[in-house]
Amino acid sequence: MAFDFHKDKQTYIKYQYENAKRYVIPFIENKIDLKKGLRVLEIGCAEGGVLKAFIEKGCHGTGVELMPARYEMAIKTLEPEVASGNCQLLYKNIYDVVIGEDIHDKFDLIILKDVIEHIHDQDKVLHKLREFLKENGSIFFGFPPWQMPFGGHQQIAKSKFLSKLPYYHLLPMFMYKAVLKMFGESKRTIDDLAEIKETGISIEKFERIIKRNNYRILKRTYYLINPIYIYKFGLKAKKQNGIIKKIPYLRNFLTTCMYYLVQKKA
Repeated sequence: MAFDFHKDKQTYIKYQYENAKRYVIPFIENKIDLKKGLRVLEIGCAEGGVLKAFIEKGCHGTGVELMPARYEMAIKTLEPEVASGNCQLLYKNIYDVVIGEDIHDKFDLIILKDVIEHIHDQDKVLHKLREFLKENGSIFFGFPPWQMPFGGHQQIAKSKFLSKLPYYHLLPMFMYKAVLKMFGESKRTIDDLAEIKETGISIEKFERIIKRNNYRILKRTYYLINPIYIYKFGLKAKKQNGIIKKIPYLRNFLTTCMYYLVQKKA
């Protein structure tokens, strides 16, 4: 049975923390030494589970969150870290964060885990992030390619059938909304899923945006089975087949998660 991330927040925080320790941090450490005092910024830090894992490594963490309920939960999750001075939390839009006012220095590493696929102007945010990075600073991205079976995040649908039905998010928008409405989904859920459809990102699109904004790819990993699925569905993480990951566009349909580490160019 799939675990419902949206109802049990404490378990969700625990799983995000464990996923960061088991997969995200080792992926990054293959290229970057997460030494004591390294400055890490997480955009869309949610309830703080991922950031907590980095702070435990000795990093100084800054989290930015736009949703009030998640921000309040992050304050509770990271209360000891904030009290000790190892963490700062901001309830702001990243475009409104000012260096020298909201934060005192730039960052060695920025984290966007399951965030980039929700951003409308992805070029704009990639350009903005350059301001927050130190020279040769890096960014971690983790996201599901849009065309993968559940790239539309349709698992949030109330209908059990729709929440487990793959690929129907690829229907034209008018048909997609009609299916959701036919199965009794609320206007809010339909609007949320439509927004994700508008912002979904493929592997090829992501790499074009990275190149356009003057970053270079340090490392990438294709996952056939997303590491987080061990918690959702009891499925162990599995990297994508070597042949599949070399076939443009086809890999989008069969890869459930991408990890990237990119570095800012001068």
